[in-house]
Amino acid sequence: MTSSLEKFRNGLEKLEIAYSEKMIEQFLIFYEMLIEKNKVMNLTTITELDEVVEKHFLDSLSLIKSVNLKENLKILDLGTGAGFPGIPLKIAFPHLEIVLLDSLNKRILFLQEVIDKLQLLKISAVHGRAEELARNIEFREKFDLCVSRAVANLSSLSEYCIPFVRQGGRFIAYKSGEVEEEVQRAKKAIVILGGNMEKVKKFTLDGTEFSRSLIEIRKESKTPKEYPRKAGIPSKTPI
Repeated sequence: MTSSLEKFRNGLEKLEIAYSEKMIEQFLIFYEMLIEKNKVMNLTTITELDEVVEKHFLDSLSLIKSVNLKENLKILDLGTGAGFPGIPLKIAFPHLEIVLLDSLNKRILFLQEVIDKLQLLKISAVHGRAEELARNIEFREKFDLCVSRAVANLSSLSEYCIPFVRQGGRFIAYKSGEVEEEVQRAKKAIVILGGNMEKVKKFTLDGTEFSRSLIEIRKESKTPKEYPRKAGIPSKTPI
């Protein structure tokens, strides 16, 4: 455990994220809760602390390479799953206002346990489908930033995420592997949804061989009211 925590501290320093021992302790409690709950429901295939530090914690926090996380931002983490990247972002940057959204209620109940245990404020876990919630006036075009590590092609993911973002805000998708072709295929959908492809930031997390791309999309105009389409359609027939 000592070497894993040392790796974590080094990773935080390389990302230029200030940390306290209380913060490290919160990450450890989150890790323990994750592993315990993983025994009874499928939350993650990555369970060794060393790998969780690298592929979940530091990866989630790598958003700092694209976003000034010291600002007061309202963030939606869409398809949050086991709480990534939303929970690590909240622990490291307590001032952020974060909504965790997932379509599986069991995951949301787990995330609420984490929020309560860590006494996190200005964060909520919401059960629902993006296609439906994005039509709710409380959520539509209300976020400065929407982030997602969900596994979906960028065209579909854009249809799920961009409707939540205010004009002038951003949608950032975490992707791994080669993304050029996927980005090209998604450009039409991004424009139709009111977005504009800004850039793709590629990097390898310091001290690891883990390569990552952050695809940055700026919301320039309102999303047409017919989007997102009904449940299932964005995945089956991308724009």
